[in-house]
Amino acid sequence: MRNLFAFIYRFRAFLVFLLLEVLCVYLIVRYNTYQGAAFFNSASKYVGQVLEFQSGVTDYFRLASINNTLARENAALREQVLRKKTVALADSTGKLDTTYYAPSDTVRTVPYVLHAARVINNSVRRTNNYLTLSVGTADGVQPGMGVMSAKGVVGRIKTVSEHYSTVTSLLHSQLLISAKIKQSNTFGTVKWPGGDYRTAVLDYIPLHVKPVKGDTVMTSGFNTVFPEGIMVGTISSVQKEQDKSFYTIRVKLSVDFAQLSYVYVVENRQKEERENLEQNAGILPDEE
Repeated sequence: MRNLFAFIYRFRAFLVFLLLEVLCVYLIVRYNTYQGAAFFNSASKYVGQVLEFQSGVTDYFRLASINNTLARENAALREQVLRKKTVALADSTGKLDTTYYAPSDTVRTVPYVLHAARVINNSVRRTNNYLTLSVGTADGVQPGMGVMSAKGVVGRIKTVSEHYSTVTSLLHSQLLISAKIKQSNTFGTVKWPGGDYRTAVLDYIPLHVKPVKGDTVMTSGFNTVFPEGIMVGTISSVQKEQDKSFYTIRVKLSVDFAQLSYVYVVENRQKEERENLEQNAGILPDEE
């Protein structure tokens, strides 16, 4: 306290001058219209900039929470899309134009539930690549479930703990995806041959079909892992080789695996019923 009084006494002249300056500014602004308007306009500008900066800092530290909320909301919206019956509209040429998810052969509600998940580990440079997700059994995730992103197929759940799960990536030498060419409805199998993480191959497309560059490749719906019509990629090249019964087709994957942040785990609530029925009938499962 003594030091404070000593400081005030030492700079008493300057402090009195400063106080008078503040008083003068107040009187000028208070009793002069032009100066008052100019002051408050300037003050509002700088206060706004300070508040904007403060809001930006606050939002930055809330990004993780915001992203998680948005991911859950997106999962709910995509689930609604899956649950709605796909409407086919005839265009002027008479062909059928469908929504993102292709129509199935049933009018029943699609039995799929989506669980939003954050990617916390990922690899793209190995022969067999995996992802780790921030969801587990506590979130309803089980081994064998499909994994997709907003742009298409990602992989399949391999192992699960209470709060985490690992995914066999589409970029895995042993993962096969049952797929079809949208334009011709021809079925085949997508697999990753290694090397470029943006390119896969589509096998078992017979020579009587006429696939062309740019055709869409999507899931067939012939298994219990993925709904029909989930994007896989687009055909980037078609080669017809001698002494072969099928084309050599390369597919540019729709998902950029090097930039995955959030994905959706696909739960099929009718999976067990269908698999038990097919097993009892002696039907072997298709590629998944």
